[in-house]
Amino acid sequence: MVNPFEITTETAWCPGCGNFAIIQALQQALGRTGRLPHQVLLVSGIGQAAKLPQYINCNYFNGLHGRTLPAATAAKASNHELTVVVTTGDGDCYGEGGNHLIHTIRRNPDITLFVHNNQIYGLTKGQASPTSDPGMRTKLQTRGVTNESLNPLALAIALDISFVARGFAGDVAHLAELMYQAIAHRGFALVDILQPCVSFNKLNTFAWYRERVYRLEETDYDPTDRAAAFRKAQEWGDRIPIGVVFRQERLVFEDNQPALRRGPLAHQKTAAMADVSAVLDSFC
Repeated sequence: MVNPFEITTETAWCPGCGNFAIIQALQQALGRTGRLPHQVLLVSGIGQAAKLPQYINCNYFNGLHGRTLPAATAAKASNHELTVVVTTGDGDCYGEGGNHLIHTIRRNPDITLFVHNNQIYGLTKGQASPTSDPGMRTKLQTRGVTNESLNPLALAIALDISFVARGFAGDVAHLAELMYQAIAHRGFALVDILQPCVSFNKLNTFAWYRERVYRLEETDYDPTDRAAAFRKAQEWGDRIPIGVVFRQERLVFEDNQPALRRGPLAHQKTAAMADVSAVLDSFC
């Protein structure tokens, strides 16, 4: 069966880039939802990860650096019948867009966030990102990164996120399943994806991760236990867990907005819109 989200087009990614696995997993996950391309919106900002929507057959919005989540939240509020997915990188989301991540978790809109976490700024040729490991040497941090790295899983759990998971670009089938669960989850869902950058990160390679990652689903782990999720989020080094780390039900942003209970704003004709037209006419 033909997957309607797949298209053939030339990409700007390096040969061997983890983004190829991520786009394959996302196409599989979207294909499983039963949605059609016109019912899906991909939103991105700036970076190598932000180019992904250009290589999938659906609607997309490519905006400012770090500003993906406000645009996605606005799109969902305007038409909450859309499936809204954000695809972004660790620099774009955890660096420039860090403040927006915090407040989107608080609002809990029904959108899904996939972060391509390669622990480096790939588009701008390799300076440290918020998730670079301390001590890692880059072209700019020639003596090694001195800052502690951001832990996006622990941050999300501390803010009481609705759904958070970690995937690995070296395990496409597992990643596609996580993406499908995240899209199907009602509420804000974050999947942090370990995505080796073959050009600029020589530390966190595919081989490095394959020696360390293990699937949470193959253990007796309970993703509804928040205290256990905090402990699991701290695992990094010899063993790195992938899978759903924490999930819970929370009031969704769209359900808490009286104007949205009458249906998508995009389908509503309101008196306010008529007033705006009258104001605009007065300037003509």
